[in-house]
Amino acid sequence: MSLAERLAGLKRDPALESLKRSLDVYYGDTAREAAMDALYARFVQPGDLAFDIGSHVGDRIGAFRRLGARVVALEPQPLCAHAIRAIYAGDTNVTLVESACGPAAGKISLHVNTANPTVTTASRDFVKAADGAGGWEGQVWDREIEVPVTTLDALIAAHGAPNFVKIDVEGFEADVLAGLSQALPALSFEFTTIQRDVAYACLARIAALGDYGFDLALGESQTLDLGRWVTADDMRAHIAALPHAANSGDVYAVRRN
Repeated sequence: MSLAERLAGLKRDPALESLKRSLDVYYGDTAREAAMDALYARFVQPGDLAFDIGSHVGDRIGAFRRLGARVVALEPQPLCAHAIRAIYAGDTNVTLVESACGPAAGKISLHVNTANPTVTTASRDFVKAADGAGGWEGQVWDREIEVPVTTLDALIAAHGAPNFVKIDVEGFEADVLAGLSQALPALSFEFTTIQRDVAYACLARIAALGDYGFDLALGESQTLDLGRWVTADDMRAHIAALPHAANSGDVYAVRRN
């Protein structure tokens, strides 16, 4: 069965109605996929190992696989995990771990946005920050589920050290990085303008692990804005100066030695 056929089957499934928009947005746009591949090719080479922390419906898995990397993907939401299993069925280079990632192994409550699962989060502070914020109108976290938690260190022990880690977990990024105790070649983390303090904590943690340079891509632009690698302090100042309407993006970090 082709990818298009698998996606069509998922979109017809009434149980996955809440994921239909994500499947439409994140799959089938060839220009977007090409831009994503060009961006990640800076960090991922054939035969590399990539971790996708917070996979949602797995579009980044697709980019890493097109680049020839093996992927360990973490996704704690059952519906999203179901979609990933269907999309990447039979691909032995994709390992799905149905778990959240955090500072310590155990259990955690996910705050589920059933109408928009892409912003489901393990962070109560994220939910509070979004309440009444411009650009976040109408978002409701209406359900909680308990899910297992692992750590980046535990994933490395089980699967090996990755060449690249993508972290996109809606305000829980600093908690994920708290579970990492070694410098890695490259990684990225999502940030939002409603929680700049989380981005600052991520920058501080990464800088404590090694000598890194930083750049960022706003929204889903798939383009590094600065075009150069700057210090953690410079990136903090850049994020602080962004207008609220910038909303979100991803910070990329590359180890310099």
